[in-house]
Amino acid sequence: MVARGAGDPLGRVVDVLIVGGGAAGLRAAIAVAEAGLECTVLSKVYPMRSHTVSAEGGAAGVIGVGDTLDEHAYDTISGGDWLCDQDAVEMFVREAPRELIQLEHWGCPWSREPDGRVAVRPFGGMRQLRTWFAADKTGFHLLHTLFQTTLKYPQISRLDEWYVTRLLVEDGRIEGVVAIDIKTGETAAVWAKAVILATGGGGKVFPFTTNAAIKTGDGMALAYRAGAPLKDMEFVQYHPTGLPFTGILITEAARAEGGWLVNKDGYRYLQDYDLGVPTDKPKLRSMELGPRDRLSQAFVGELDKGRTVETPYGHVTFLDLRHLGEERIEARIPFVRELCRSYQKLDPVTDLIPVRPVVHYMMGGVHTDIDGATPIAGLYAAGETACVSINGANRLGSNSLPECLVFGARAGLAAAEYAGTAAKPAARAVPDEPLPDGSGSGERIADLRTEMQRTLEDAAGIYRTGDDLEKAVGSLRDLRERAKKAKLDDSSTSFNTERINALELGCMLDIAETIVASALNREESRGAHQRSDFPKRDDEGFLAHSLAHQGPDGSPVVSLLPVTITRWPPGERVYGR
Repeated sequence: MVARGAGDPLGRVVDVLIVGGGAAGLRAAIAVAEAGLECTVLSKVYPMRSHTVSAEGGAAGVIGVGDTLDEHAYDTISGGDWLCDQDAVEMFVREAPRELIQLEHWGCPWSREPDGRVAVRPFGGMRQLRTWFAADKTGFHLLHTLFQTTLKYPQISRLDEWYVTRLLVEDGRIEGVVAIDIKTGETAAVWAKAVILATGGGGKVFPFTTNAAIKTGDGMALAYRAGAPLKDMEFVQYHPTGLPFTGILITEAARAEGGWLVNKDGYRYLQDYDLGVPTDKPKLRSMELGPRDRLSQAFVGELDKGRTVETPYGHVTFLDLRHLGEERIEARIPFVRELCRSYQKLDPVTDLIPVRPVVHYMMGGVHTDIDGATPIAGLYAAGETACVSINGANRLGSNSLPECLVFGARAGLAAAEYAGTAAKPAARAVPDEPLPDGSGSGERIADLRTEMQRTLEDAAGIYRTGDDLEKAVGSLRDLRERAKKAKLDDSSTSFNTERINALELGCMLDIAETIVASALNREESRGAHQRSDFPKRDDEGFLAHSLAHQGPDGSPVVSLLPVTITRWPPGERVYGR
């Protein structure tokens, strides 16, 4: 372990350490600074490279005439197939508009109507217009706004391009982390009274995902290994419109603006599926904005009927924007056009866009309360890393950005309050971290990662069966043993990305095992979790969260935790404007 001098920022105890520099982490940092405490944001990438920057569609918050907080809450709960904790949802919808207005005051350039009002657009599963947007680069502008705001606070320091390998926990209380300086390869203990995990999701456990390469479930795995349970990990959201080769997302905003999903015959196939549109609503008007889980399941239906088109990168259907016209596309979704031109060599003004479902978001994460607190004293989590739960079995589009803001702020305030009274951890010698060093003689990291991703796709994709999940349990256990002997070709210290990849693979294997174990334990179909061998929702047996603890042998042990119901008893999922 590297020794640090007293003048080094790593040589002192920080009030709050935030791991992750995306929207949730930066919003938490601002909250800590506004509380008058010092915090350090530690991130494995420069904060403006965090995956928040790629969010396109918008952020949900009640602002329009005729909309209500209760409607937003109901849409979220129904869309989550009644697995949401309703007290958390009610708080979330109440605080979301305040956060979006605060972002406006900090300089976020929300799109406007001609009369100057903030523009809102429809979004999947939302029955009212409540999604704020900045063209189709909302995450880019939101993250810029947060990052620039952090620069005005001298209480906020940063450790860019550091990677956390372990949480330091003593007597059930967090005391800091062990981390690697990626630039030098040195490891150091970073001491803190409180720690907030805001590292995003772990979509890279699957082979085809919208997620950036950095989204490897690091924060989830760190908490899991330290003794905090992971909640609802079986619920992995597929987005229905990913580009077939890259997995790059074509935002839901494209359908909000009036895009159609059509099969190989040019037929709007969603009208053939149960999307939860009430019988008194015009289905053709609203079906493209159905919940993401049901639209992805409809794609599988078209595949089974032979109505998709086979390409070198899998079967596809098509997104049709041609009827919108060039002027509307350029004004409302210009980035969609840019992506199509750059990555598919087509123009959505004149061409159909090939699309297929792609892993997009994890509803599960570190188990927290409404303030982001985990069962470990002083350890908090926010954003996609955490599971409060407001997303239940299926997140509604445009709820994730305000989730980062609302719960980032709440976790920051709660961590600051805890740190204000917590004892200062005693800086002490920490055993050197056993790190991959190139001495292994086994397989390469990339090959092991690819096998893991295929295992997840085959067993825990849009549809699952008990037999496939059972096989995956054994496959992942075998992969874990083989990963311990993995071969590293790079033995250098500075910017050894292969070593980081090896550490990330360990995190992804932890996450993959909890996904499979939780999916195997849930013998029902609900939201994004569809068991072909248990096709019905079972409220009597499974109106409950899954909690996965790491067992003595390293494998997950799954139990159930009741869902909090306040005002809306379980019912039929419906939507449609």
